[in-house]
Amino acid sequence: MVMSKRVAAERIEISNRSLDKIRPSEKPRIIWDSKLTGFGVKVMPSGAMSFLVNYRADGGGRKAPNRRMVIGRHGTISPAKARQKAQEILGAAAGGKDPSSARQERRAMPTIGDIFENYMAANPNRKPRTDELYRYEMDRYLGDWLNKPINAISRSDIQDRFNSISRQHGPTPANRVMSLLRSVYRSPCAEDETLRNPVEVWQAGGGRFNKKPRRKIDTPADILPKWQKGFEAVQNDVIRDAIFAGLYTGMRLREVLWLKWSDISDSELIVEETKTGEPLRLPITRQLADVFERRKKDNETDWVFPNSETKSGHYEDIHHIYPTITKAAGTKFWFHALRNNFITIAERDIGLATSLTKRLVNHARPQDVTEGYAADWTFEQLLRAAQSVADRIDELMSPP
Repeated sequence: MVMSKRVAAERIEISNRSLDKIRPSEKPRIIWDSKLTGFGVKVMPSGAMSFLVNYRADGGGRKAPNRRMVIGRHGTISPAKARQKAQEILGAAAGGKDPSSARQERRAMPTIGDIFENYMAANPNRKPRTDELYRYEMDRYLGDWLNKPINAISRSDIQDRFNSISRQHGPTPANRVMSLLRSVYRSPCAEDETLRNPVEVWQAGGGRFNKKPRRKIDTPADILPKWQKGFEAVQNDVIRDAIFAGLYTGMRLREVLWLKWSDISDSELIVEETKTGEPLRLPITRQLADVFERRKKDNETDWVFPNSETKSGHYEDIHHIYPTITKAAGTKFWFHALRNNFITIAERDIGLATSLTKRLVNHARPQDVTEGYAADWTFEQLLRAAQSVADRIDELMSPP
């Protein structure tokens, strides 16, 4: 009987230099460390490598069960760190413990707060205001989850929280928060195949983001007098003036609430970070100057619309006031509708050029070359246009 030859185990001293020299094969293979028995690296045909360790549980011995643990992927953990982990695992096993069982017990140690911080640190080039928005939304909508283990959130938890946010705050925040949470989970789930992304599990089981219906807006002549009654019902002067700032400029809610006094001069305001990525420079109309004058009184903060109850020191959201305005006005109110009205008045009522209106509200610059030239409006032209829109808004707000 001819005995087949036993292939000797491939061994190297595992280090960055030695791993760089390894070439993948057609099949997965394990290369063992020449110095630390039980420590190895699994090489996949794709070239991906994972550190692992073999040990015998229950203090060792030939009759003890053989265990294998994956330590981590090469690239996310260094060979030196993986070797140290392997030594700790082998030492624990020699002392009579089963590190595999202990790992299962510790599986829940990373929290949602932990992986969120890792997610934030992974992209240092993100805009500061985007970072602020992500932290604000995690704290507001998922704050009670931050100390929960990452494997403790179920599909039903996602469904319940999604429904709750949708019901209390609207479809858009619910969609945005779940999209953020899904992104936060992706990296740890890619590193540990035993973990599941709860948002993706929810979606796979039939969960769906909200489809936000397009809201039909009434004409400015119809809606502005009604909103005027709604604005009068707002008891908070700071919030009411923030609404007026949006009304007279068409600015987005975030652009308004994040305004600093350093953004404002006697003749113009400048918003450096906007949705389009382009700085917004706007002339200050008489109506807007009145808003700023009211806000400047007894305000020693850096913020135009301060709020001492928030971590940032300014208002970050005013959605809670929408029902009050809607009820008093007798018609639906939401902040972005102020922008819609501004654009409608500018183009359809006054007859401003589309490129001029886009410039006033900071829409993306047109790709058309001819319109691009027209978009380079002078400050005087912008001021006349903005003032004419603001004056027309006043006329419509208080009809004869």
